[in-house]
Amino acid sequence: MSIRTTTVTTWSLEQTSSADLVPVQVPDAASGIRIVRSEVPSPEFSRFLYTAVGGDVTWLDRLPWSYEQWRAHLERPGVETWVAYEHGTPAGYMELEAQPGGTVEIVYFGLIAAFRGRRIGGHLLAYGTARAWDLADRWEGLEPTRRVWLHTCSLDGEHAVANYEKRGFRLFATTTEEQPEAAPPGPWPGAHS
Repeated sequence: MSIRTTTVTTWSLEQTSSADLVPVQVPDAASGIRIVRSEVPSPEFSRFLYTAVGGDVTWLDRLPWSYEQWRAHLERPGVETWVAYEHGTPAGYMELEAQPGGTVEIVYFGLIAAFRGRRIGGHLLAYGTARAWDLADRWEGLEPTRRVWLHTCSLDGEHAVANYEKRGFRLFATTTEEQPEAAPPGPWPGAHS
């Protein structure tokens, strides 16, 4: 039996100076949008965000992680989770991870489907990227950030690359490969799409 595959293109983008970050208009207070750092490592909450945001865009790599794997990852120095809320409800998140040489990766970024297309993503991306640039201010012993990077792929939202470019990220690599076809793990039938 042959395994069905799909062609996936991955784009890697970066900023090499905090001056690269293009700000976005901050939502007014009446919008109820706020972004808060999740300061207490919580495998349950982080797994919820991961599955809620990535369920319809085929985020699969962390699904088999054990509780201990989640905990160990979240407790690493320089790993931060920034959560966007609308009137107290989680709308999306960004995960930052410090890497050697003053590099910070935006490992995960996205919104729950019901919150997409409402101008929350640009604000979260700009705010979270600014937090990547000042990450060393919150973590003793980390080198100051000299580069912020991320990758996105053709399985992610159709506006992902454009959103990153609007915030000042520049493309530095593109790869294409065949991957086994996989059905997104969610959302469940009837959820907002």
